[in-house]
Amino acid sequence: MFLKHFSFMMMKEKELLFEKYLSILALKKSNPNYDFLRKIVKAHLIKIPFENISKLLLKKHRINYIPSLSEYLNGIEQYNFGGTCYANNYYLNLLLKFLGYNIKLCGADMKNPDVHLISIVTIDNKEFIVDCGYAAPLFNPLPRDVKNDFTFSFGDEKYIIKMQDSKGHTKVEQYFNGKLQHWYSAKPEPRKIDEFRKIIKESYEDDATFMNAIRITRFTENGSLVLINLYLTEIVDDNITTTKIERKDLPIIIEQKFGIPSQVVAKATSHLQELKDIYD
Repeated sequence: MFLKHFSFMMMKEKELLFEKYLSILALKKSNPNYDFLRKIVKAHLIKIPFENISKLLLKKHRINYIPSLSEYLNGIEQYNFGGTCYANNYYLNLLLKFLGYNIKLCGADMKNPDVHLISIVTIDNKEFIVDCGYAAPLFNPLPRDVKNDFTFSFGDEKYIIKMQDSKGHTKVEQYFNGKLQHWYSAKPEPRKIDEFRKIIKESYEDDATFMNAIRITRFTENGSLVLINLYLTEIVDDNITTTKIERKDLPIIIEQKFGIPSQVVAKATSHLQELKDIYD
């Protein structure tokens, strides 16, 4: 009897967390169809940033894994946090699963294998990549059945979704001013989050990219705000401006532009010496 009651309470707690998640996105539960999926993805990119301030803060507390779902949602509500691909895409995966989508968590290769997480959703026998953890304007689920390269632009960036290769992998390429800047190759095999524990732990090591740089990306209805180390780029419609920030002004600028409290930013970044190129 106790175990049944405990199980019920756990399920109820999880349900309340997902309802809170939807509330953060300003959405209500609906049928798990393509249109609702588009709304979720767009709302997620606008409300929940790609950022590593929270990750730097976790390291300060000697934590080297993603926060719990409850901690993740509290961070969004209280500090305007989000996360990198591991937290953003994993918890989005759980939300979509809760809503009834046919979804699987998958790994993606960059220069090294399995250093990125994505989800693949199947709707009406068609597969779509869902990725809200790439700091990219992927407002729509990406079709995996393209017969030709699928291309779109955003500001100075261009994205190309390639046809599946012989292994069923889908390559997503990001170009900046016409030059290939970044890419990943999504693999369709279903995975479990525990399989990425080692990779996630390594992402907190002293020499890891996001332990030596600052990256925050938040999208808006008509543009984006992107901070890469000391450079803030704002896109509003077709207007693009980039501003260099003094290091001492970073905490207050981040609070003004992204809503993350300056005291939190200062604490999270106080140990950073030289800020490294995230694309190096």
